[in-house]
Amino acid sequence: MSETKKTQKTSKPQRPKRQKRVALFTGPGCVWCVKAKQFFKKHKIKFREIDVTKDKKAAADCKKHTGGGGIPVILIENRWISGFNEPLIKKELGIK
Repeated sequence: MSETKKTQKTSKPQRPKRQKRVALFTGPGCVWCVKAKQFFKKHKIKFREIDVTKDKKAAADCKKHTGGGGIPVILIENRWISGFNEPLIKKELGIK
């Protein structure tokens, strides 16, 4: 009588997925900036907030990359998004 052994698959521990770097360019009194911040907090997305009224270089970068001067501007890794475009933000961050 032969004994059969079941082989167990050992799975490698999965590394947590690294969150993409997110920068949120804002300004005082901006309703859409507040909505963007609420969105990121709701989805537990860490982000760096930069007030373009206090950082002229950041304001110039936003204008250069988006072609306008409006806020919010969202930078996800190397992808510039002008305005609070929730479907595009979700796509870039892999949120369903």
